[in-house]
Amino acid sequence: MMAEKLEALITQTRAKQAATMSEVEWRGRAVPVKIDKARIFLLGLADNEAAIAQAANDETKERLYETLLAECRDTIQAVREELRTDVKQRERAADSAESGKVSNLQYLHSYLTYIKLWTVVKRNESMARALQAKLKEPQTDENKRGPRPQDLIRLYEIILQSLAELSTLQGLEEDHAFQKEVALKTLVYKAYRCFFIAQSYVVVKKWSEALVLYERVLKYAREVQSKAKNLNNSLKDLPDVQELIAEVNSEKYSLQAAAILDKEDVTEAPAQQQVKDNKPLSERLETFHLDPSLLGKQSNLVPFPPDFQPIPCKPLFFDLALNHVAFPPLDDKVEQKGKGGLTGYIKGIFGFGS
Repeated sequence: MMAEKLEALITQTRAKQAATMSEVEWRGRAVPVKIDKARIFLLGLADNEAAIAQAANDETKERLYETLLAECRDTIQAVREELRTDVKQRERAADSAESGKVSNLQYLHSYLTYIKLWTVVKRNESMARALQAKLKEPQTDENKRGPRPQDLIRLYEIILQSLAELSTLQGLEEDHAFQKEVALKTLVYKAYRCFFIAQSYVVVKKWSEALVLYERVLKYAREVQSKAKNLNNSLKDLPDVQELIAEVNSEKYSLQAAAILDKEDVTEAPAQQQVKDNKPLSERLETFHLDPSLLGKQSNLVPFPPDFQPIPCKPLFFDLALNHVAFPPLDDKVEQKGKGGLTGYIKGIFGFGS
């Protein structure tokens, strides 16, 4: 009850202050603020950012970020509706576009869009830090799914998308300092995204791919350091690139050691495979292996049941009587056929011999 009254009092105070607020200055340009919703939002922006900075835990911080983003979206929608309904404003915007300068209302819309996109960047960065801390913690419950590098990759991809939208805001195309700041921030978050992509390859033991990605992280980080000499103020809200370089160097040494150990495991794999090929002990007596299954009740010593083999069979009958059988002589019949010859054959045909 007390919290609701306090919130209502704060809202009333902001509404009174909004009545006196006439303009806002951003990147060297003063813009008049005539929309009440935009005035109230801009007056409470500093308080919301202070509350986020003083949040007790990550859940509270994420909830405050979501509240701030919801208010920012509503304010942008109100300004967008004002842009649609104001026909004269469109005409002035067309004239100013020809002269290279956007209207005040459009510039206010760009400022609010910048606040929304940069809040998305800070929210995702806060979530990434929380996930990274959990990623380094040892997993106690194997059945529970913990954070993975892929989750962090997705967060940094959203950050890069927001930065890409920042570089296309109307009214800031010719602001070279702003474009350089956005490009520098993009390099920083590209380095972090590349780092966690390499971590995902380490998980699946793709050592060469991970090593190449680590080298690319170092390339991005050195490029950030070389370009940040003239833009020191732009790095105060960004992650420390020097810490990333130190972490990448340590990860490279760990990766090389893991790759060497993995090769040793591969060379020992064939010997272990011979134990698991289900051959009985009688068929591999020439090779010694520690096989714990031989000590159990289901030890595989010999093939059982044995395979069928052909063997000589004892004959059931010997035909010995054929050696003592005497056939009748046929010599007389063979001689008669020999004496007749061709003449007897012709006589027999024509009936002369009968």
